Amino acid sequence: MSAPAPSPLAIVDAEPLPRQEEVLTEAALAFVAELHRRFTPRRDELLARRAERRAEIARTSALDFLPETAAVRADDSWKVAPCPPALNDRRVEITGPTDRKMTINALNSGAKVWLADFEDASAPTWENVVLGQVNLVDAYTRAIDFTDPASGKSYALRPDAELATVVMRPRGWHLNERHLVAADGTQVPGALVDFGLYFFHNAQRLLDLGKGPYFYLPKTESHLEARLWNDVFVFAQDYTGIPQGTVRATVLIETITAAYEMEEILYELRDHASGLNAGRWDYLFSIVKNFRDGGPTFVLPDRNAVTMTAPFMRAYTELLVRTCHKRGAHAIGGMAAFIPSRRDAEVNKVAFEKVRADKDREANDGFDGSWVAHPDLVPIAMESFDKVLGDRPNQKDRLREDVDVKAADLIAVDSLDARPTYDGLVNAVQVGIRYIEAWLRGMGAVAIFNLMEDAATAEISRSQIWQWINAGVEFEHDGKPVRATAELAREIAADELRNIRAELGEEAFAAGHWQQAHDLLLEVSLDEDYADFLTLPAYERLKG
Repeated sequence: MSAPAPSPLAIVDAEPLPRQEEVLTEAALAFVAELHRRFTPRRDELLARRAERRAEIARTSALDFLPETAAVRADDSWKVAPCPPALNDRRVEITGPTDRKMTINALNSGAKVWLADFEDASAPTWENVVLGQVNLVDAYTRAIDFTDPASGKSYALRPDAELATVVMRPRGWHLNERHLVAADGTQVPGALVDFGLYFFHNAQRLLDLGKGPYFYLPKTESHLEARLWNDVFVFAQDYTGIPQGTVRATVLIETITAAYEMEEILYELRDHASGLNAGRWDYLFSIVKNFRDGGPTFVLPDRNAVTMTAPFMRAYTELLVRTCHKRGAHAIGGMAAFIPSRRDAEVNKVAFEKVRADKDREANDGFDGSWVAHPDLVPIAMESFDKVLGDRPNQKDRLREDVDVKAADLIAVDSLDARPTYDGLVNAVQVGIRYIEAWLRGMGAVAIFNLMEDAATAEISRSQIWQWINAGVEFEHDGKPVRATAELAREIAADELRNIRAELGEEAFAAGHWQQAHDLLLEVSLDEDYADFLTLPAYERLKG
């Protein structure tokens, strides 16, 4: 007997948006409701499994490659599906949210791929969730333009052949969409809302354009979570009559547990996989989160001191390249987060040199492409990969069989010759408050101190504050030893709030969410019960 038709989803506590009826059609919502009915129970089981695994790490302070999947790793015969032409050359990818201006600028940027982000670079207001979908449909139908109300500058798409290929990133499994509720009162996972609406409206349209529905999968913690995504893809393609294998997914290896399951993740998604990405900021956050009570061995220094040349980060990226190329997948490198300054040429010069060195290293290590956060960085990254690739679309033929990473190498945090600093604590507080305040205003990608920050960097900030305090880290400040304490973090946060008030003036300060951001940062940094994601309590405070 077939399953009963799903009840329509209710839209709750949401002001009507212009053109929402184009996205939230009865047919599209019925599809999302069926995704919810079929897959949310498994999502819930996998979230519970995350908690069990974290408890085991707390008990053992160890991780290893899985013995039960050793046969998958040992079998050299399997490969991921052949790459579609539109994703064969990914040498530079730009990331950013799906607001109207960014949509046009990213597609026009000269990058090969645009990561159209509904996740860490987008605060999940109902407006961002729904109108982001409208903007992507408009881009594919070339019905998009934008005039900046402040400057009067107009933006329009270049010819199709010059546009980046879109790879869309839905929210992670842990976040629900509170504005879409099933008949039983359960909220639909944000991942299924973002994926479902995008796939339903665009899969066939993208095929007609010679491309396809391509996705980045965030926050994956195990091959079982990849299996769930694969089952979602299989069902979605059947439901809409799209050929199996049309979907392509790139998985962000941005959790420490996923680093031990790279091959298994590709195996589960092998009919739909196109690559893995080294999501460096969330990866560091995941190490702190999972090993936060593992003692001095696992205390990370200032985040800016953890470069990609740190031994445990080298182990991670080199294992990723080897794994991808062994299985015929693309290996995509990490983020260049620098935002060029319009006023300081010297800042730009130093930063551009760092970006160039970073991208040169990735290209020479065997990566097939890499990320940037700003259009001005596209030519720099392109030059690095052009030097290595030439006319070839990728270097998947570089198998990196010289790489031999042991389980312990991936968590050898103490191999890094750096310590936390007082200035690092100050920076963590500053970035945390400034980012959370923007997020509460509906902005997920924020320029702070010449870096493009998103939720991942805010997660590192609050996690390091938590870890350093709980580990009793000592700094030197003004020639004296200072211990990291909750009281010290509160003092620094109060100073930062005063500085922001002076910087902005009373009127602008009052118009923002500064006190709320300050309070939330301290809550997720100082509470004994560590929140798995700061976006969970932040979402409860997000208006719209």
